[in-house]
Amino acid sequence: MLSLLLVAGALGANLAFVGLGVVFDYPDVLAKPAPEVLIAFNDNQLAVSALFVLLAASAALLIPISKRLDRPGLTALGTAAALVQVIGLMRWPLVVPFIDDPDTFTAVSTVLGTVIGETLGYALTAIWTVRVAHYYGLKFLAYPAAGLVALGVLIPLGVPGTDMANFIGYILYTVWLVVLAVRVRPSAAKNPLDSGAWAARQS
Repeated sequence: MLSLLLVAGALGANLAFVGLGVVFDYPDVLAKPAPEVLIAFNDNQLAVSALFVLLAASAALLIPISKRLDRPGLTALGTAAALVQVIGLMRWPLVVPFIDDPDTFTAVSTVLGTVIGETLGYALTAIWTVRVAHYYGLKFLAYPAAGLVALGVLIPLGVPGTDMANFIGYILYTVWLVVLAVRVRPSAAKNPLDSGAWAARQS
């Protein structure tokens, strides 16, 4: 079950992200003026909302994943990382459809999106990734992914290159999730060389 959850999280996130790029020009659309973003959203509201629900559901899988990883602190950390992302992402299907005023949209996006969903989401996801790697290894993937994802907190400050670094980080992150799924699968767990204790010592 744990392996399936990890793969589902990675696959769902990538499918949603690609879909949003096609129908909503996401995430580039967020750099446009608020009136243009609202128009783009309203033009494909059903599809965009459904894809954000898929993205939020993929993020929410961190909760059952963390519980099944069963290591100290991971459940609380994974739950926090999941919740802030879900809050930020679900503003699109639950709040944005009822917003007509660009200033209101900007305020909601700043609080629920930039501050909660993105900044806290990037930071907590990066920390969670490092902690999981501490117990299960695969640090060669986890640490670069976490570092690049964490750079996302600098995006609101306009630091050049951080948006692309964050994007690459999330690609590595989903690759790491899939590789982790292979490591923790039941058949692998029977092999002492693949145990969490051994993996934690690997770089």
